[in-house]
Amino acid sequence: MTTQTRQVPVDLGDRSYPIMIGQGLLERRDLFAPIIAGRSVAIVTNETVGPLYAGALRRTLSADAAQLIEIVLPDGEQHKHWQTLNKVFDALLDNRFDRKSVIVALGGGVVGDVAGFAAAVYQRGIDFIQVPTTLLAQVDSSVGGKTGINHPLGKNMVGAFHQPRLVLADVGCLQTLPPRELSAGLAEVIKHGAIADERYLGSVERTLPRLLARDADALSDAVARSCEIKAEVVAKDEREGGLRAILNFGHTFGHAIEAGLGYGEWLHGEAVGAGMVMAAQLSLRLGLLGDAQAGRLESTIQAAGLPVRGPAWPAQRYVELMSVDKKAERGTPKFVLLQGLGSACVQRAPDDAVVATLQACTQGGAL
Repeated sequence: MTTQTRQVPVDLGDRSYPIMIGQGLLERRDLFAPIIAGRSVAIVTNETVGPLYAGALRRTLSADAAQLIEIVLPDGEQHKHWQTLNKVFDALLDNRFDRKSVIVALGGGVVGDVAGFAAAVYQRGIDFIQVPTTLLAQVDSSVGGKTGINHPLGKNMVGAFHQPRLVLADVGCLQTLPPRELSAGLAEVIKHGAIADERYLGSVERTLPRLLARDADALSDAVARSCEIKAEVVAKDEREGGLRAILNFGHTFGHAIEAGLGYGEWLHGEAVGAGMVMAAQLSLRLGLLGDAQAGRLESTIQAAGLPVRGPAWPAQRYVELMSVDKKAERGTPKFVLLQGLGSACVQRAPDDAVVATLQACTQGGAL
């Protein structure tokens, strides 16, 4: 049975674009042609995804592109830095790509962030298309125009907002995704329900076995609803001036874990999974969330195959790492907290509550 192709619009005026969700979309020449026809096109992918899907994408694009090249990056969060970004620039310059050129990002969140940042700044900005191949990228990082690279002192600290022309989420690509990567993507699916739609969170809870079994219809439903939630938030607050910050639920704690361990040691979604438990427990301590609700969220995260405890570091280590978070003001972190399941807010928290939460939610701690 073929999964129906769905379309979710991202409404940003003259920078609006569609998110297409379904199976077999890599072969859909009609989706790409209006953007790439007669232009130089660079497929940016990595060493893992390229051998699986770049050939199919090249065949689809070759009939319409005036020039088509492939740029293969190393795989992994630890390579999301200046040297990798320069590899993209070197190839574009070597092949004389101009301002009318197009980048097509084929891969997970790292590929999308690096390729998108390259598109944002190459000759002061060129078009790009997101073709996310991981669940995490399909439901989160490919949508909304955030691009960038990591700095040794903080995740995603160097970047730009640059919206794609098209996001094409082919759920067929998820069949080759390692189980650990699938679970990492489910962290962002759970996050969307936790911050914006309790009914959706309930649906995710019920369909977790199908999602973990890679049922195409269940995956398409989850990708579509997550994209609807994110698109609605982005349309209201494109540059994270206020509301959009709720999409970082679990990320203040999670980014600290990633930076402290070294990028790539834990997958982004794994760090967010533990980070969401921490944020929920902090919400509980501040009287914003009920005990049963916090327990329900933690059980869902654990059932998705994600960690629910952070590394056993002293609380001060976490606090130091969180002081570099993008939401921090003069080194004081702000937290995305839950006011019940399906509703989020952003605020500071008392130091004693943060420390107590960290002591309870790290490996060896007791809630």
